[in-house]
Amino acid sequence: MNRKIITTEDGSVTIHIEDLDESYHSKHGAIQEAYHVFIRSGLDLFSNELAILEIGFGTGLNAFITYLEHLKRGLKIKYVGVEAFPIQENEVVQLNYVGQLQALEYKEVFKTMHKMPWNQNMQLDETFEFTKRQQFFQDINDEAAFDLIYFDAFGFTIQPELWSEAIFEKMYKALLPKGVLVTYACRTSIKNAMLKAGFKIEKLPGAPGKREMLRATKL
Repeated sequence: MNRKIITTEDGSVTIHIEDLDESYHSKHGAIQEAYHVFIRSGLDLFSNELAILEIGFGTGLNAFITYLEHLKRGLKIKYVGVEAFPIQENEVVQLNYVGQLQALEYKEVFKTMHKMPWNQNMQLDETFEFTKRQQFFQDINDEAAFDLIYFDAFGFTIQPELWSEAIFEKMYKALLPKGVLVTYACRTSIKNAMLKAGFKIEKLPGAPGKREMLRATKL
């Protein structure tokens, strides 16, 4: 499929799949969306120590922002990013997140996130353990392992099977009690799938360009 790097409205880039008219991040602002959905609506709920599962590692933006935030907040994080189809090296070098986030001193961390082997864990520093898993989301079988899930799969219209009750049952099992899942989406069928899986649902204001988003809590 034809893929190209495009600049979003906040100056940060994303990958756009032209054949599907689908982007890895919001065209209204990739960094802006990541902070709104995953940091302010998810990470902000926690302090001290937590484990995070990211569904859709993709460009590494959410992981890198979380790394920067753990430094500011003094958090200890175990981070697992799952991706079935890794992006290409020639795409990685075009991502401008380090500069846009004014994080040049951590550019090697961003490179390491992408260059390190799949299915291995690495201590990026004393308080940030990072693992990439090349895995289909349907094959996730973690149980009571995570405090927070960033659910950042491609949209429902492109891959509806990733937003099914069966997938959210796996997410429910993967979370610890009172664990939280956040996602940019707010389609009624997605909300219903989450409810059937056992989650308590909240609708929150969406990132720019979207009216609402969902936050789900394991009871």
